[in-house]
Amino acid sequence: MYRPLEIFIGLRYTRAKRRNHFISFISLTSMVGIALGVTALITVLSVMNGFENELRTRILGMTSHATVSTYGGDMREWAEIRPLVSRHEHVIGSAPYIQKEGMLINGESVNGTVIRGIVPSLEPEVSEVANKLTEGRLEDLREGEFGIILGSALASQLGVVTGDKVTLVTPTANVTPAGVMPRMKRFTVVGIFNVGMYEYDSALAMINLGDAQKLFKMDDTVTGLRLKLDDLYLAPRVSRELERELPGVYMVRDWTQSHANFFRAIRTEKTVMFVILLLIVAVAAFNIVSTLVMVVTDKETDIAILRTLGATPRTIMKIFMVQGTVIGFIGTLLGLIGGVALALNVETLVPAIEHAFKVKFLPADVYYISELPSELHWDDVVKICSVSFLISLVATLYPAYRASRTEPAEALRYE
Repeated sequence: MYRPLEIFIGLRYTRAKRRNHFISFISLTSMVGIALGVTALITVLSVMNGFENELRTRILGMTSHATVSTYGGDMREWAEIRPLVSRHEHVIGSAPYIQKEGMLINGESVNGTVIRGIVPSLEPEVSEVANKLTEGRLEDLREGEFGIILGSALASQLGVVTGDKVTLVTPTANVTPAGVMPRMKRFTVVGIFNVGMYEYDSALAMINLGDAQKLFKMDDTVTGLRLKLDDLYLAPRVSRELERELPGVYMVRDWTQSHANFFRAIRTEKTVMFVILLLIVAVAAFNIVSTLVMVVTDKETDIAILRTLGATPRTIMKIFMVQGTVIGFIGTLLGLIGGVALALNVETLVPAIEHAFKVKFLPADVYYISELPSELHWDDVVKICSVSFLISLVATLYPAYRASRTEPAEALRYE
């Protein structure tokens, strides 16, 4: 009896065995609905976080965290700039590159492609392509031998394997007695990579930097420098610092600018999914309204007696708010436990379900991410549980207010 009266009676109403079992059933369904909604929210957002992280890892495995280039032209003084960039505390790798567009031809197969000129010995400092090679090695791109490494989908479209010849047509023109002709060069396929991102596997080809300079008539210039940082999330800050520190005028772009639309779309999708799944919690919370309205009707006599004993309308309101809050709290707590448990084990549970029912949710021949990744963010968990509990709390206001307006004389007239 040392606890506040509102909490004591509210908990008593929650635990008491009601004469109306339908009210108990609706209370239980409300609790289960909130738990399922919170579980679904935590699990789905964790899976989306996992997909976002997986895509970011694959994209940044082929692109750089940041690039240094000049405005409107090629970079000639890259050899002097590279040591200055590498001195930054967060830069752990840098490499020159050339990036142009062209067409690859093999027989009747023609494909547009992005040609990237690289230094094989420096490329592992800025990308993971060396670990993604299914055939060949980066060292096979020797200057003067005109070797080329293709993405797996691009090689499949051209119908070539390691050792075959392909013709590269570039926009750079040759002036001949017959007129202006596109520049063409035969390359030998020395390797094939498979990143798992169709954007790169189907459109990227790599050649030696020296071969690219000869092919595109760039002398000793490059497109720019590619950088790798110790923390990819510091890329915007490091880019601004490098722009201020480097002598001359240089443009430093980071991955958040190069792929801004892609990751913005993922964030928008996460927000929409959060709102949609939150409706499950809202529906369950509105069940609390119906539950408490029926409880208030069922307990009118008790309310009237409490009022005659001196309970204020505020006290009556708090009693029923406690009852609804307990339902919301237990539902949210169960959803928290279930959601966290499911999110942490989804990478184990999904393969077990696939094995048990002989199905494949993400076939490898259709999806490049064939496993269901999950990454639990505790800030998402806190946000979901807070919003769920808040909705449950708001749902108690109207029934509790209605209970507080009960007139003792009217309620006891026919008793």
